[in-house]
Amino acid sequence: MARQEKKYKRLTKLQYMFKGHPKGLIAAALANMGERFGFYTMMAILTLFIQAKFGMDGTNAGLIYSTFYASIYILALVGGIIADRTRNFKGTIMVGIIVMALGYVLLSFPTETPAPEGKRMVYLIMTLFGLFVIAFGNGLFKGNLQALVGQMYDNPQYSSRRDSGFSLFYMFINVGAIFAPMAAIGVRNWWLGTQGFQYNASLPALAHAHLRGTINEDNLATLQTMANEASGTQVADITAFSNQYLNAFTTGFHYAFAVAVIAMAISLVIYLINKKTFPDPKTKVAPGSPMSAGEVQMAAAEVKQRLYALFAVYGVVIFFWFSFHQNGLTLTYFARDYTLLQLGDMKISAEIFQSMNPFFVVFLTPVVIWLFGYLRERGKEPSTPRKIAIGMAIAASAYVVMALGSMALPLFSAINPEIGGTPLVDSQKVTPYLLLLTYFILTVAELFISPLGISFVSKVAPPQYQGIMQGGWLGATAVGNQLLFIGAIFYESMPLSVTWSLFVVVSLLSMATMLFMIKWLERVAR
Repeated sequence: MARQEKKYKRLTKLQYMFKGHPKGLIAAALANMGERFGFYTMMAILTLFIQAKFGMDGTNAGLIYSTFYASIYILALVGGIIADRTRNFKGTIMVGIIVMALGYVLLSFPTETPAPEGKRMVYLIMTLFGLFVIAFGNGLFKGNLQALVGQMYDNPQYSSRRDSGFSLFYMFINVGAIFAPMAAIGVRNWWLGTQGFQYNASLPALAHAHLRGTINEDNLATLQTMANEASGTQVADITAFSNQYLNAFTTGFHYAFAVAVIAMAISLVIYLINKKTFPDPKTKVAPGSPMSAGEVQMAAAEVKQRLYALFAVYGVVIFFWFSFHQNGLTLTYFARDYTLLQLGDMKISAEIFQSMNPFFVVFLTPVVIWLFGYLRERGKEPSTPRKIAIGMAIAASAYVVMALGSMALPLFSAINPEIGGTPLVDSQKVTPYLLLLTYFILTVAELFISPLGISFVSKVAPPQYQGIMQGGWLGATAVGNQLLFIGAIFYESMPLSVTWSLFVVVSLLSMATMLFMIKWLERVAR
């Protein structure tokens, strides 16, 4: 009886959370969970996979990472144009899910590691092609699904809840993202176990240095010790071990991509079942309806002002994504190189920190929605542009924490075994709570910017440009992502505190720019 009462309370809370929102909202979020699962699989392991697979340095792996993430979002412009021209948002979204799944299939096939000299470039091209297919499918899918959610709130019945609706959408799609890094780690470690090995984040770099003949005597001794621990026995042939460990390590990552295929299949099923609950822009609206009236009455001058306002916001958020998406690049490098991978008595992997952001999204979103609702009831809720400016200030504070926590740490060149450096021992590394706190603060910033920015675009974009303007938001994200490799360059060549200070500066400059435009943006958004 008590269990039934608890279940009823949970249901009523969930129902209350979605009260006043359109029926298709939760279905759209659930359909998007597969995309988030794949996205966070890539976020967690892509740079580590590329470095282990091809022996690349952090800068070149970062360039591939930043180009891939830029492609994901810039191709959303292409997807938006296709959907706007055809007015077939639902069909474009469905094709996007299928294409993304095919990309993950391509990455899931193992190839030998280290690659023989004659095949290395072939394997790299295969990997890059798989990444392009994923990016193209995502471009067809992501912005157009967001546009469909925005169209749900064009109905005056729901329009006042647009910001909270996008926050709920953002929260639920991140449920899949929580489990993606865990699944990737689990599959990778399971495969290592089947080959008789244990996980060690430092081993791939040491193994590559040994196979290239660039390892020094101290690091060779470290490699021998780690090899013995990873094998559970005394390793007699360190060259054979290096080859076997690298092959097992990367094959486990290949199989992790296969899990994303399963997630995409589940998303496709959910989407097809709920397809009828989504608005259909292909359907001609009756004369005098809110949509048709809006299209007729919107003068060319107003359309121009709205587009200018959107482009201005796009320019600001470029620098948020440049800072925020370091979570899959320099912050992941920091987790591997400088962070004690242990919480209490529990050993953890560098990739596990990528679960923290979606975890915090899911559990902080209700708090943020409550806060904005509380302020709205009292007439004190900040406008969406003002919320974005606040979010930029919060993002800056996250990197202040990282800069302060990294001040005593050595340059990366001093710990990089591939150029003669000596990796840090556990006693020299920083507590994992530094990264946990950083991810917590960055997530709060994200909740002030990303779902509310999407909401702002859906509200301000002229009706005939809904798809392409959502693509424009993602295009701005693409530009920020393309700049990510700058963080990798700083990480490998500058003191860590300088690297993190770069993101403090760009976040504060973006906040100041947003505040300078605030009255104009608020006027346009009315």
